Amino acid sequence: MTARLPWLLLAMLAPQFAFTAEPAKLYEVDVQTDIAYRTDKEADAVKHKLDLYLPKGAKDVPVLMFVHGGSWKTGNKAMYATLGATFARQGIATAIVNYRLTGANNTVKHPDHINDVAAAFAWLHENIGKYGGRPDRIFVAGHSAGGHLVSLLATDETYLKAHKLTFKAIRGVLPLSGVYEIIPNIRIFDDQFGTNKDVCKAASPTNNVVGKHPPFLICYADRDFPTIDKMSEDFCKKLGDGKCEAKVLKIDNRNHFTIIVQLSLNSEDPCTAAMLDFIEKHSEWKRRQE
Repeated sequence: MTARLPWLLLAMLAPQFAFTAEPAKLYEVDVQTDIAYRTDKEADAVKHKLDLYLPKGAKDVPVLMFVHGGSWKTGNKAMYATLGATFARQGIATAIVNYRLTGANNTVKHPDHINDVAAAFAWLHENIGKYGGRPDRIFVAGHSAGGHLVSLLATDETYLKAHKLTFKAIRGVLPLSGVYEIIPNIRIFDDQFGTNKDVCKAASPTNNVVGKHPPFLICYADRDFPTIDKMSEDFCKKLGDGKCEAKVLKIDNRNHFTIIVQLSLNSEDPCTAAMLDFIEKHSEWKRRQE
């Protein structure tokens, strides 16, 4: 009995000395800018490029492709460096994409924007493995016009098929304050999409839901632009009715702009946290602690 006392004492004291694993630390970030995703003779020297934010030393990590907003007329990848670093520190290889924009002379119009986004996605699918990312774990996200573009990419397979890809190449879709219905003869859309009803209908993600789409997490702000809330809710319902996995999330205390500004700041922002949860659910990746 006496010989057993040390073991009994150890058993009683063990909880006091239990080892708690420290949370995994954030990654350092390797930034590589101005990588051309189109190099043909018609390629735009500025707009057909992307920036990569990579978790330094990581291999086989999920990938997030982010497409900026700006009414299909303004914006550039350099504005989202903080967003790229936020996700890369978590261990997610992040690509911030430029695409051609509709200018004063309207030489760039739909489908030029979505064709560029599809080309950027195809480049990532073919090349991200060289940078430590998994080509079978590419998520696409976008804000406002960018939310429209990534949603169109994931609902109209035409643009992926041009690069010999299918919906299966997209692991998940995360549009933020996106536009899901293009209505003809409304000033905010006319320059970019024209006034042809059939063209606008085909450019509307909500009209392209046929089933077999990737999972969606659709976010919008509680003080968003008019109709964004209804469009988001209706689009989610349409996806759900088509037997697609889809969730819509209203982010409180945000407007159309602060939803994307706050997203870039830290992983505790509710929209950022929801996106990380979504990526964690659909990949083998695990979130790290700030």
